[in-house]
Amino acid sequence: MYRWIVTGLVALAGSASIALAEQPEIPLMNDNGPRLADLMERAQTRHAKLWFAGKAGNWHLAAYEIKQIQSRLEDAATLYPGLPVTDLTTMAGPLRALAEAVKAKDGKRFEVTFDDVTRACNACHDASSRGFITIKRPTAPPFSNQVFEYKK
Repeated sequence: MYRWIVTGLVALAGSASIALAEQPEIPLMNDNGPRLADLMERAQTRHAKLWFAGKAGNWHLAAYEIKQIQSRLEDAATLYPGLPVTDLTTMAGPLRALAEAVKAKDGKRFEVTFDDVTRACNACHDASSRGFITIKRPTAPPFSNQVFEYKK
């Protein structure tokens, strides 16, 4: 019985290492800056804040959050040259369209282009064998201590 358990564990460990070996080499750490996961987490936080700013019609905050997302993606591309840059650059078009919707203060177009950005995030994750990281529209503000409505 003990031999069967050990054999099963060895087989399981072997299959897990093969699955991990099949994923592309994407560095997760860099001595020159933040971890890739930390940059993406910051972008995800900005993504959520962007949604609530746009829904509240706070176009100044929405524009600011778009720039912050763009900066995080630029940081990732600069600090992690092993990343498929084409995956990150696919974000440029959707972010530009979203910025145009924000500039036009167009709530309906904001929703459509926000969803396009979200799909681009997920497409990048899929292309990087990180499809298990799926982003969606947020349902609750990430911070209870921030007002998303614009104060005039």
